[in-house]
Amino acid sequence: MKQGTGVSASLVAILSSVATISCCLPLGFAAALGATAASALFTTLRPWLLGLSVVLLGLGFCQQHRAQRCSIRGRLIGNVLLWTALVVVVGMILFPQEIAAFIADRLSGK
Repeated sequence: MKQGTGVSASLVAILSSVATISCCLPLGFAAALGATAASALFTTLRPWLLGLSVVLLGLGFCQQHRAQRCSIRGRLIGNVLLWTALVVVVGMILFPQEIAAFIADRLSGK
């Protein structure tokens, strides 16, 4: 059986942490009504999504450590994604408004 190196856990951790700020990203006027409902849903789910992100990061680091103990050489992309996921999740926990404003500024085309 092949041991995981944490790539999938890293990607899902990034996805779930980015979903926590989806309420703050600019959307088109036509999608405003649906965005309001999605915003309310993601706002209530935010603690659960961030918790899921932390658990998945722990799983990814655990898989990486287990792979190293079994002398399975991890892929560089797996290590980079795991550490990137850690930075993204910690950033979402500590600075959610600043990150949402940064992304909104980049997507608005100003």
